[in-house]
Amino acid sequence: MAPKTSSFLALTGAALVAAHGHVSHIIVNGVQYRNYIPTTDFYSPNPPVVMGWSALNQDNGFVEPNDFGTSDIICHKSAKPGGAHVTVAAGDKVTFFWNDWPESHVGPVIDYLAACNGNCETVNPGSLRFFKISGAGYDQAARQWAADVLRANGNSWTVQIPSDLKAGNYVLRHEIIALHGAANPNGAQAYPQCINIRVTGGGNNLPSGVAGTQLYRANDAGILFNPHVGNPNYPVPGPALIPGAVSSVPQSRVTATATGTATRPGNDVDVPAPTPTAAPSSSSSTRPAVTTTFQTATTANPPPSAATQSKYGQCGGNGYTGPTLCAAGSSCSRLNEWYSQCL
Repeated sequence: MAPKTSSFLALTGAALVAAHGHVSHIIVNGVQYRNYIPTTDFYSPNPPVVMGWSALNQDNGFVEPNDFGTSDIICHKSAKPGGAHVTVAAGDKVTFFWNDWPESHVGPVIDYLAACNGNCETVNPGSLRFFKISGAGYDQAARQWAADVLRANGNSWTVQIPSDLKAGNYVLRHEIIALHGAANPNGAQAYPQCINIRVTGGGNNLPSGVAGTQLYRANDAGILFNPHVGNPNYPVPGPALIPGAVSSVPQSRVTATATGTATRPGNDVDVPAPTPTAAPSSSSSTRPAVTTTFQTATTANPPPSAATQSKYGQCGGNGYTGPTLCAAGSSCSRLNEWYSQCL
């Protein structure tokens, strides 16, 4: 990794003036998880351990077509696996949130999975074989680019994990390709973002895939493309969707009701993922926004009693009236004003 010198900081600060974007967090089943934040975590002496891959995109920059045959296109520039993962059930939906996305940056939104065949936290990026589970380009009926839909939904995009996917550890690769300069050679801009997930349930489906360095070529029809024409007929680049997949699930704004922490290898518990409890009585329109500090305050673990909440159950929150003591081996952790959980 490059030295974090003051001159490098100055250059990066200048580049941020023309920033594009990165995925700041995800939401799964109402629970919000922090991602790797390239503009701050790179400079931190002790960055949080998250499911998102780190990369050298402190300028919120992109991978250009001339580098599509290099490892940079896999999960962004010089990317390294995240140190943790998030557990999702096959069939669950994952919503990615970008910190920003410019209106001018029209283009497709594409999602892939790749089995890690072991822990994703230590996987060699070159060993991953990606298969496409969604890929939305230009909707001629609605006259909208997928990136426009993402922006209209608060810079968010939802993808569904195949319901018959074989259980295991996967890298979920989420990407926007900006086409505003793509009429010229080497003018497209790829913004790949990778997170580690652990898939439970499901079936026996494990599609074959291709190496990340083989997803696109600089002269593919969907890479070298002029988007500045009326109602374009756009071919989404990359391999075909896997059987049964759709270009995208219906998109809408998604709101978190709790915050969570990604799991480090070896700390998984094979129980169903907890379902966050909605805030009581007051309407969602008056509910304060979920904090984005992603900090978890943990109270001491009290001795169990007759009124003890089981592990992963709710133990507190504004308006909550149930048990506040947690079963042995767990303690009540405050996730936000509305929800505390036995962890």
